[in-house]
Amino acid sequence: MIKKIEFTKMVASGNDFVVIKSEPESVSLKKLAREICDRKFGVGADGLLVLSRISPDTIRMRIFNSDGSEAQMCGNGSRCAALYTGKKDIKIKTLAGIIMAKVNADNVKVRLSKPKDLKLGIPIKVSGRSLAVNFINTGVPHTVIFVEGIEKINVQEIGREIRRHKKFLPAGTNVDFVEILSKDSLRIRTYERGVEDETLACGTGSVAAALIFALKTHSVLPKINMHTKSGEILKVYFKKDGLKFSEAWLEGKAKIVYRGEYLCLKAR
Repeated sequence: MIKKIEFTKMVASGNDFVVIKSEPESVSLKKLAREICDRKFGVGADGLLVLSRISPDTIRMRIFNSDGSEAQMCGNGSRCAALYTGKKDIKIKTLAGIIMAKVNADNVKVRLSKPKDLKLGIPIKVSGRSLAVNFINTGVPHTVIFVEGIEKINVQEIGREIRRHKKFLPAGTNVDFVEILSKDSLRIRTYERGVEDETLACGTGSVAAALIFALKTHSVLPKINMHTKSGEILKVYFKKDGLKFSEAWLEGKAKIVYRGEYLCLKAR
């Protein structure tokens, strides 16, 4: 039996999402995510966002990666969800906690869940080479590696190996390659867990990289500019006390691309 699912295609900094406003009955969301996110046979997206209203000022957001796995959080996805609601201020309930969002036209700023699990200078071996990497959870796990000549980095190959490295099992990790441009600007490329590829941007990754940079350089600046592969510059704001962060905000553009109907077989 064919079921019609109304959807909205959205994008934030090159991260694209299929958004549906409620959970369809008799449909596996994990399977739906794999099918609808397929860029050849579906709509095509990095992930599926399933929204539901909890109260006038709060929505629930479930996030499914393009491989069907469910994620705890997504920074750019949260910005899309906030814009989708049409409200200027909205709370978004995720598996990582409550996200606060402020919308001003197409500019969306979100406060992520409190960063945790910070570890600096973790020694690992990748393809026989010793590296010192950094780890922080900004809603989802991120490994941050500072590099030079970021455009020459094989993000797919190295990212794939680190993503499933034994140091980060069983959950695995996203992998962010970061180049320092100035005292308040970084360039970032990210291998995303669940997408299993490099994406044009990663919101939680941009926040992770900015926070690690602030710690390692003892920066007292309140904002870091993150240059993403899509070309957009995301802004990360934070408050820190020593090695702890009380707040972390992500700001950038988001937009609705188009709306449509997706046809799927029920309960496949």
